[in-house]
Amino acid sequence: MKRIGMINQRYGLEVNGGSEYYTRLIAERFNGKYEIEILTTTAIDNITWENYYEAGVTNINGVTVRRFPIEHAKDMDAFNEINRQIFENPAKATCEQEWKWIEEQGPLSTELVRYVAEHHEEYDAFIVVTYLYYTQIKSLSHVGHKAIFIPTAHEEPFIHFGIFQQLFTLPKAYIFLTDEEKKLVHNLFPVRNIRYDVLGVGVDVPPKVSSGDFRKKFNIDNDYILYVGRIEGGKGFPELFDHFIRYKNRNHNDLKLVLMGKNVVPIPAHPDIISLGFVSEEDKFNGIAGAKVLVQPSLY
Repeated sequence: MKRIGMINQRYGLEVNGGSEYYTRLIAERFNGKYEIEILTTTAIDNITWENYYEAGVTNINGVTVRRFPIEHAKDMDAFNEINRQIFENPAKATCEQEWKWIEEQGPLSTELVRYVAEHHEEYDAFIVVTYLYYTQIKSLSHVGHKAIFIPTAHEEPFIHFGIFQQLFTLPKAYIFLTDEEKKLVHNLFPVRNIRYDVLGVGVDVPPKVSSGDFRKKFNIDNDYILYVGRIEGGKGFPELFDHFIRYKNRNHNDLKLVLMGKNVVPIPAHPDIISLGFVSEEDKFNGIAGAKVLVQPSLY
């Protein structure tokens, strides 16, 4: 049976993130057809990168997960300083500054990268998911010749770093989630000759979806707008809060703003803003079914 290593910065049932959840879906569907092994870190939080899980080998839903420690939590002062240096004048950012940004962005797990460098011949192929993190960037230089790269690329300032010009030429093949992503990558990097496919992401809808069950469980009787995902600055918060509160000040109705996901920015103490935290798949689909509007405020 072919052995495939999948590299992502976080992995776990409790992990709240798009590329991380996508990686888990792929792994659980491929497992059994291939020998799947996840290569990841001990972090659960993508803001602090603090060690949460135990390092070593474990099993999640039948998939082997090999976790490596992070050397230190994210130093926000250092990250903000290099962020300022680069984006005050991005046209003059040096290669050294860009690598410094990647290291401060994290997660800094040199043990994971060292393992990939020393053991890559034991794997028949690698699937590397998302382009922005230290663990994937450093690992790809060792396994690009037998790696499928799923960059989850989108138009944002970081993708224009000069260091990515060479990185994006390393993989053996690409998987893009949308035609727009393929067009972006092909326009930014000299990779049109690299094999690719556009496959998208499947969604498993539960056999029973009930907006009534959701309303009853969370005591929500009125119309509501729903956001699903991480509640952080980079996703368009607190702008969404500001717009919603100003709307409510002008329109004295019963509309609610319901949030599903882990919050890393303060949530205003407002009677019409309801934060449910991390919810089950059942609650998520039930909540989507009953929403008046779904909102995704991320600028990118």
